[in-house]
Amino acid sequence: MNAIEITLINFSEIRRRSIKLWEGIPNEYMNWKPDEQAYSIIEMIRHVLEGEHLFHRIIENRGNLGNYQSPWKDEQYIDVKNELNIAEKFRNQFLNMIKGLNVSDLENVKIERKEVNQSKKLGDYLNRMAYHESVHMGQMLSYLRTFGIKRSQIWD
Repeated sequence: MNAIEITLINFSEIRRRSIKLWEGIPNEYMNWKPDEQAYSIIEMIRHVLEGEHLFHRIIENRGNLGNYQSPWKDEQYIDVKNELNIAEKFRNQFLNMIKGLNVSDLENVKIERKEVNQSKKLGDYLNRMAYHESVHMGQMLSYLRTFGIKRSQIWD
């Protein structure tokens, strides 16, 4: 297995487990949040999905976000299924971008984000993207534990 294949497996596994967790949350809890400054459950789900799209655009532009307009901008929060439906085509585009990479791209393509003083190799940047979703999955598990909601078994 090469680094591209491992990267794809990692993104697929993280998302599979996120979806398993998200779909196990009863709809009546989707607007719950621990405090006013926090994301609600449905907002955090969108944040993860929208964040992947944003990061993908950053990669395509090698760091320059430009005049980014979120496809979620005018979308109402409905439920997990709706959020996943909105994200599906963007997810496929993102995975196809990874499939089109050469292993050497992970080392040689640079993501330069001058506005945040960040310079990363593409492989590093992709790992940070995966970490972002994983962190929010842990945060979500904590929300559910705090509220006493049954949590899906994601460690299968």
